[in-house]
Amino acid sequence: MRGSELNTRITVWTAVVLLVLLAGEGVTIIFIGRLLYWHEVLGLILIAPVLVKLGSVGWRFARYYNGAAEYLAYGPPHPFLRFVVGPVSVMTTVILFASGVALIVFHIHHGLVVGIHKASFVVWLGAMSLHVLAHIPKVWALTSRHEARPLRPQPDGHAPRR
Repeated sequence: MRGSELNTRITVWTAVVLLVLLAGEGVTIIFIGRLLYWHEVLGLILIAPVLVKLGSVGWRFARYYNGAAEYLAYGPPHPFLRFVVGPVSVMTTVILFASGVALIVFHIHHGLVVGIHKASFVVWLGAMSLHVLAHIPKVWALTSRHEARPLRPQPDGHAPRR
């Protein structure tokens, strides 16, 4: 498997994990008064896959702009995604999670940091919604594909059914 293919798989499967965890985080927002503890726990759990996703996307970005042939073959994202949605998504993700960690570490419940956390969430939600909608077809295609690899060899040489 080439590096660009592995990078794509890491990016896609991390996105799937993030969608599931972020759905749970969304539920905690609806009932934030009663579920603040779980909002914080899920927020902290989300840090690792967010870093993996930022790392895999950053790696693709760096390899593409350094002229690596296998990354150039994939081509660039749509200009709107590349120049608007991508940068806004990355910046607001960093601000959202940094402010969230600050709220937890310093036990802040009101004031400027809470305002930054809420405002960055609103902008992040818009940018991330565009990002997810743009990539759903690709993610669906890559995660729903069934590879025809045998699970184990059969005595008669036929592959087992999945």
